[in-house]
Amino acid sequence: MLTSRTFLKRTRAGAVVKVVREHYLREDIPCGAGGCRLCPPRPAGPGLGLQAQPSGAASSLCPGPHYLLPDTNLLLHQKEIESGKIIFPEHIPLSKLQQGIKSGIYLQGTYRASRDNYLEATVWVHGDAEENKEIIIQGLKHLNRAVHEDIVAVELLTKDEWVAPSSLVLQDDGQNEDDIENEEEKENILKSSVNKDMLRPTGKIVGIIKRNWRPFCGMLSKSQIKEARRHLFTPADRRIPRIRIETRQADTLEGQRIIVAIDGWPRNSRYPNGHFVKSLGSAGDKETETEVLLLEHDVPHQPFSQNVLSFLPKMPWSITEQVGVHIADVSHFIRPGNALDEESAKRGTTVYLCEKRIDMVPELLSSNLCSLRSNVDRLAFSCIWEMNHKAEILKTRFTKSIINSKASLTYAEAQMRIDSAAMNDDITTSLRGLNKLAKILKKKRIDNGALTLSSPEVRFHMDSETHDPIDLQTKELKETNSMVEEFMLLANVSVAQKIYDEFPEFALLRKHPAPPPSNYDILVKAAKSKNLEIKTDSAKALAESLDKAESPEFPYLNTLLRILATRCMMQAVYFCSGMDNDFHHYGLASPIYTHFTSPIRRYADIIVHRLLAVAIGADSTYPELTDKHKLADMCKNLNYRHKMAQYAQRSSVAFHTQLFFKNKGVVNEDAYILFVRKNAVVVLIPKYGLEGTVFFEEKDKPKPRLEYNDEVLSLTVEGRTLHVFDKVKVNVTLDASNIQHQKIRMVLVEPQIPGSDVPANLSTEISSKNEPEKKKKKLQK
Repeated sequence: MLTSRTFLKRTRAGAVVKVVREHYLREDIPCGAGGCRLCPPRPAGPGLGLQAQPSGAASSLCPGPHYLLPDTNLLLHQKEIESGKIIFPEHIPLSKLQQGIKSGIYLQGTYRASRDNYLEATVWVHGDAEENKEIIIQGLKHLNRAVHEDIVAVELLTKDEWVAPSSLVLQDDGQNEDDIENEEEKENILKSSVNKDMLRPTGKIVGIIKRNWRPFCGMLSKSQIKEARRHLFTPADRRIPRIRIETRQADTLEGQRIIVAIDGWPRNSRYPNGHFVKSLGSAGDKETETEVLLLEHDVPHQPFSQNVLSFLPKMPWSITEQVGVHIADVSHFIRPGNALDEESAKRGTTVYLCEKRIDMVPELLSSNLCSLRSNVDRLAFSCIWEMNHKAEILKTRFTKSIINSKASLTYAEAQMRIDSAAMNDDITTSLRGLNKLAKILKKKRIDNGALTLSSPEVRFHMDSETHDPIDLQTKELKETNSMVEEFMLLANVSVAQKIYDEFPEFALLRKHPAPPPSNYDILVKAAKSKNLEIKTDSAKALAESLDKAESPEFPYLNTLLRILATRCMMQAVYFCSGMDNDFHHYGLASPIYTHFTSPIRRYADIIVHRLLAVAIGADSTYPELTDKHKLADMCKNLNYRHKMAQYAQRSSVAFHTQLFFKNKGVVNEDAYILFVRKNAVVVLIPKYGLEGTVFFEEKDKPKPRLEYNDEVLSLTVEGRTLHVFDKVKVNVTLDASNIQHQKIRMVLVEPQIPGSDVPANLSTEISSKNEPEKKKKKLQK
């Protein structure tokens, strides 16, 4: 019988650490004690179990007959102490850390591990000071056992010890925990050939203020030692270090996706110690991998509880007499403080994966009562403008309403009506009028400095039987997408101004901070390499520069520049107006903005609906709605949920991209270089909207000659120079050698690098032109 036991131990520094160990009990061997009623009688023979009656030496602690049984936890703990070799500096106690932070000796911030380099991290310092906002941490001992998202205390190093962010891709793929010398060699590589102009504030972790450990998904890296109990667990998230666990189930767990929790990280261990929690299923299985990406991105996806569902209206449902609008009136059904409201607030947003949708609210609302279907009465919240033919707003009115939509159209269907000369019905005429006004509104926004950026989005076509992806394309946006977007943006701006005018301290708004100038360095250098100038002193200057950055012989260049510009941007965030002074939305060039138009999938919009309803006298307020501190906490959760949803969506796209190339085989495709690293280039394949890294250093292969130039953004490999934006051809395959981290592998085919083992005329190349007949038929369905 396999069980787990938990016990607490105190470290030399006085900290209490939880340890979870597996206990393996033989059920076929009785204990042998005469007084035991649970075990069968002991069989005859020496050495099997305890004596029937204890006959130990007399003791003052226990004068009667007794058994003396050693505690294996203590024995194992003593063994660890004797065999321990100190690797990391000791953490400073919390009381001294707080004093040091108060006096300015230490800085407090959030620890962010790097995905690309396990020997590097950054700490985002808390507070309003602009100086030393981001601190680089490099090297194992300076990282000092911090884990991604921990709240840490940092000691700033002297300026002569500052380092630059590394361009190297380093992944912890070693099995030997004690190979510290190898780590030191890698740290020396990081410090070599540093450009002094790129030096940044650098520090070291001196203590942990708050651990943000959670259960981690990943796979067991089974020890090579036969019948070993200690193994390393490799998390799915590369920002999390490997975790050492003790288990007798290694043979069973190998090849499984499992969950492991960290118990502690002693100074004498290269990796933290943890314990096995549960298995999720076989690696590579679609349901298991989806569960992993949802758990890893902290997306609440459990079924809605009966308590939550009890607050939904009973079916069949019909509208009672009330005032309504053009955006579904979700706040009518979700009332403040009940279980449905609390669950929606916790989820924060609907999460869209490639094959499924994790709803913020139950399906009765998301797909029925709050879906504005054609020819059906629905409750709505309307923002109504009176406009002239120049799209100038003469009057704005907000009201609750009942809507009965004349038609429910896809973007493609609406576009077909606008373009068709044969269609002149009322709906089509209205669409053309809206489209004309939308174009004027868009021109005004762009003239004010709004940015038009680019981020390739992909669409999968699924097999109707297997649900595996059979085609992958970039999404094509139509004029009607832009038409709807313009009126959504205008509604959001109008509502933002209304709720702020009414509640200057309690309005829930959304802002987009201007990026720091250093964020644009890579964009400016990339444009300069093509003899183009990008101005970044304002959003308007940037927008105008991007509009002018054209090359007749290289039409795709402008798109690449806009993709790079997108990567320079900061994250847009929700905030409470009474807790901030900067309301500006940089990307939209708007002085004020909020989210009003999607309450079925964003909880922020529900709060905005409630504020607007109170502002126009259509609903009553409640205490939490006018508590700026509670609103600020809510915004913090909403920002977190939106970020995790984005990451989960990207992971879902990555997983389905792997499935697509697993079925497709090997292909050669045209690509453009987006980024140049010291030992790799990042490329974009426009056909699929797919990004990938082409590495030039491979394990167990001779290292090529590499020369990296961060001024002109180039990498010379064996005498062949590659520049940012160069057009190349890459060989694309699925690398399944590591089942935990399956990845799309890209190898440069053209230009061919001397010594490369991928020929330009690869015989296994497949292109969309010679798609197998069976797959062609599926695509045409």
